[in-house]
Amino acid sequence: MSFAVRGVSDWSGARYVWLVVVLLVGGLQTARGQAKLDTPQQTNVKIQELAGLAHARQVNTPIGSGDLLHVEIFDAPELSRDIRVSDMGEISYPLIPSKIAAAGMTTFELESKLAQLLVENGIISHPDVSVFVKEQNSQPVSIVGAVNHPMVYQVTRATSLLEVMSAAGGITDDAGSVVIVTRPPSGSPAPGATTNPGQNEQKITIRLKDLLESGDSVYNIQIYGGDSITVPRAGIVYVLGFGVVQPGGYVLQSRGEDITVLKAIALAHGLNTFARPDDAVILRTNPATGQKDQIPVHIKKMAKHQAEDVPLVANDVLYVPDSTGKKILAHTGSAIVSGGSAVAFYRVP
Repeated sequence: MSFAVRGVSDWSGARYVWLVVVLLVGGLQTARGQAKLDTPQQTNVKIQELAGLAHARQVNTPIGSGDLLHVEIFDAPELSRDIRVSDMGEISYPLIPSKIAAAGMTTFELESKLAQLLVENGIISHPDVSVFVKEQNSQPVSIVGAVNHPMVYQVTRATSLLEVMSAAGGITDDAGSVVIVTRPPSGSPAPGATTNPGQNEQKITIRLKDLLESGDSVYNIQIYGGDSITVPRAGIVYVLGFGVVQPGGYVLQSRGEDITVLKAIALAHGLNTFARPDDAVILRTNPATGQKDQIPVHIKKMAKHQAEDVPLVANDVLYVPDSTGKKILAHTGSAIVSGGSAVAFYRVP
């Protein structure tokens, strides 16, 4: 990789070395390190692989309102049937005069209860009862935000956070750096949970990096019915043009941490040999007009501390032309942004 620009007499080898030092001091990786950056697609492969490693542990999920149960009476097949649990959590059963409170019971507990009532009401002396949940609607988990397929997931067994994220198709290109699980007051407590004084609900914030790299159940927490999972969206900075080694969209992971022009250049593996760093521009949407404004930037002066290293904001396009291209014009800005959907996206470490 070279940051040199041909035809510029003052861009000496010493200044080239100094620029590399500046970028490293700024906390960014060199081109060798940048090869380790994950694209969102690679992150989703990790999510699927880790979700597949989870060993399904059967649990007695409580019956709830809206569930469809199948009750099998082996001694009296004519009494076998499907029964929907009412909004009040109750079921009605033939020849049993009172409603049965089923919500909160496990299927094994309801089997015992039905057998007891069949005996008490003189229907069957030694009933053999089987109950299973034919259709579950009472343990919903919503997953929304920056995921490929927002959905409602029904928890039918012990289920981890990564399993639900995998079922939702993984994260989108603009996913942020955290996952937030909101748990109602009745939910099971989890490490790292904070309580909302108003609603008494828990907010569990987990860094995506910890979730994918640690393999620790402290981060890959168990998900319960009633939980809500949100993957907040982060901004994307586009570094485009033939003047950079690796054009692409770079997801802003750390909220509040500025990504500047020099940092963005380093993320894009630096400048090509024929780059025109002083013809670079930032295309930024003007909130008043909705149009793309051009902000000229002088990368060489920034590297020598002769100009301010301009911070970038979400959806900025930093365009660096090469010596064969023309300086970008205002009317081409929308074309570059629309073309951004075809460029590769990288997650900032």
